[in-house]
Amino acid sequence: MPGIKNLNMKKIIISAVFFVASITAVFAQKFAYVDTEYILANIPEYKQAQDELDKTSVNWQKEIEAKYAEIDKLYKAYQAEQILLTEDMKKKRETEIVGKEKEVKDLQKQRFGVDGDLFKKRQELVKPIQDKVYNAVKEIAEKQTFAVIFDKSSELTMLYTNPKYDKSEDVLESMGYKGGTKKDQVKTTNKK
Repeated sequence: MPGIKNLNMKKIIISAVFFVASITAVFAQKFAYVDTEYILANIPEYKQAQDELDKTSVNWQKEIEAKYAEIDKLYKAYQAEQILLTEDMKKKRETEIVGKEKEVKDLQKQRFGVDGDLFKKRQELVKPIQDKVYNAVKEIAEKQTFAVIFDKSSELTMLYTNPKYDKSEDVLESMGYKGGTKKDQVKTTNKK
């Protein structure tokens, strides 16, 4: 029996050593964060891409509104003339109005739908910039051996962030940009 007790005691000691070592490894992990909103605000190409997307979106919206205004005119004319029209003429006008409404709804879906033209345009203009930011973050994480880099501007709630762990400036610098747009404002707001 004494041999079994020693064996169990050795297992417990070995398990405890592994447990302490794994806890130490977890606490030894390095974490940092970036603020992608701040980073993107300091990249001129991103602002240009957003401006172009906004302009395109406004133009497409005007195009759709003009088509709806045309349909509204057709409908009002139909309402005014309805008494004078034969049944065949009524059906023809109603079909025309319904057809135009469907065309406009299809156009609206094509422009602003889930995989619509605006989404594709955003992918074309913004995705390459976001990829550059991701690659810069990855490079910094690998160079400075961070296990995790959080995004302060995402859905993740960060109740407190110590500015010394903010790597946003490093990301901008590694991409060849100079920051300063939002950071100065944030520092002054935190002091209040």
